[in-house]
Amino acid sequence: MPLRARQRCHTVLTGLAALALSAGLAGPAAAGAFSESSVADTWTEVGSDRADPLTESQGLASVEVPAGSPNRYTGIGTIPLSLSTRGWNHVGDPDASYDGHYIEPYQRDDGDTKMFRVREPDGSWAEYVHTLSPGEARNNSWSAVSPDGQWMLSGEWGTMDRLLVFPTPGVNPATSPSANLPQAATVRLDHAVRDVQGCDFLDATTLLCSSDDPAGTLFGVTKPLLRIDLSAAPSGTADVTGHVTALRQLPLRSACSGDFETEGVDYDRRTGTLRVIVVSPGFCVLTDSKTYRFTR
Repeated sequence: MPLRARQRCHTVLTGLAALALSAGLAGPAAAGAFSESSVADTWTEVGSDRADPLTESQGLASVEVPAGSPNRYTGIGTIPLSLSTRGWNHVGDPDASYDGHYIEPYQRDDGDTKMFRVREPDGSWAEYVHTLSPGEARNNSWSAVSPDGQWMLSGEWGTMDRLLVFPTPGVNPATSPSANLPQAATVRLDHAVRDVQGCDFLDATTLLCSSDDPAGTLFGVTKPLLRIDLSAAPSGTADVTGHVTALRQLPLRSACSGDFETEGVDYDRRTGTLRVIVVSPGFCVLTDSKTYRFTR
């Protein structure tokens, strides 16, 4: 199945160490890599739902406005034909502002742009295109809207020490579908992160992020759930710093062995529920890929 093939970093999880981490029974060396943050901020798995490989394999978002709106998901099967025929062939992890604007991040294999597709609360859609800044990667893996709605964070694939800050398209009055969406500021991380697939705001200065890191060399654990504490709420006028900690390994359970892929993340402030998609390896992508639910 075509699941983020150009972004996927393959690794085989073998041996007792990987099994212990998956079950939360890591040995002293691995546990020490994230014991401090685990004590301070523990997220416990409380359930899961099957994730459809075509329509729920990239990201997810809870939408508060209008009231009663269903959760939204992205996958290769949710990309409109009108976008794919114009080269926008990958959609990442979406987010929604608290006033109901829903934003999907798109990328393409060529050119110097990335795009954010915005659904207004009235149901209409608009496209906001960003021309890459010098040195900016083409990847557009996720979007996360700040609680005040005015600023949107996004990230690049690979090993990175920053997150990008944009005015929120469709919400911030400085944005327009007919103008370039500019990068406004940067979040400077105090610890490198790898292959971040999604982030969401827990509060104005805290992010929860899912990492598809296959190596485990950055935090002593593969596929971690990360917490990023910002020095200040994003304002778009100045850079802020971010303190990164790993909270736990995300669940890696399947009837198949091989390479799992962690995907998007969503925090629903109404219920206090965190959800993360984990795609199963091999043909089990069709049968037991899951959206896991966590609470504090």
